[in-house]
Amino acid sequence: MDLRTHTDQLGRTVRIPTFPQRIVSVVPSQTELLFHLGLDHRVVGITKFCVHPESWFRSKTRVGGTKNLHMDVIRDLQPDLIIANREENNRADIEVLEKEFPVWVSDVNNLGSALQMIRSVAEITESHASKLILEIENEFSELVPIYPKRKVLYLIWKQPYMAAGNDTFIHDMLNRCGLVNVIAQSRYPELTEASIMDLDPELVLLSSEPFPFKQRHVEELHSLLPNAEIRFVDGELFSWYGSRLKHAPAYFSHLIGSMKK
Repeated sequence: MDLRTHTDQLGRTVRIPTFPQRIVSVVPSQTELLFHLGLDHRVVGITKFCVHPESWFRSKTRVGGTKNLHMDVIRDLQPDLIIANREENNRADIEVLEKEFPVWVSDVNNLGSALQMIRSVAEITESHASKLILEIENEFSELVPIYPKRKVLYLIWKQPYMAAGNDTFIHDMLNRCGLVNVIAQSRYPELTEASIMDLDPELVLLSSEPFPFKQRHVEELHSLLPNAEIRFVDGELFSWYGSRLKHAPAYFSHLIGSMKK
């Protein structure tokens, strides 16, 4: 088998077949990217959270969740490439899998690293992504951030409350919208009701994923932050860093426009 050496976004050297034919993706946004790159018959396994495209969700073998991979199912598929992510997958799972299969791991926390991930995946799979990358770059170059800037709290979870921190991909998307993240910590810190009140954001965004926020949660937050504007937002467009990125700027522009009213 002809192997090529690639460096993943963790700086690891990974030897991968020149034209991988049995790919397992354990990251939803990267699964959607593989579909966009036209790799239908070469992707053999996805997670239960890889809901786009629906045709793959209904037909591809599911290998568990991003944090709970079924090793026996993956082994049965005999992949010649596994595409993972530092944040979305458990390190212990990756360390087990990389002993048996080529595992390429992305590490995405801003638009630049997302575009590099897309370039690398296209190179590894011998597919074409230059048009997609150009579309994404052009769309983001035309995004006009809100002015004046507004202080924002982006919540992803309840019981306990959890927010997007200052080193996340979501943080970069907020910044590009002209929204100033009130969270100074990294990753996804837990927040108490008291700490939310102390943060005193002008705007609270409730992500559509992974927690299913409802209207009652808006009312609960209004009791803590009576002067804040509270909105539901599409979590996929703030946090998916694959081909869905080309749709994000239009969504952000609409959101910015509605906030100016």
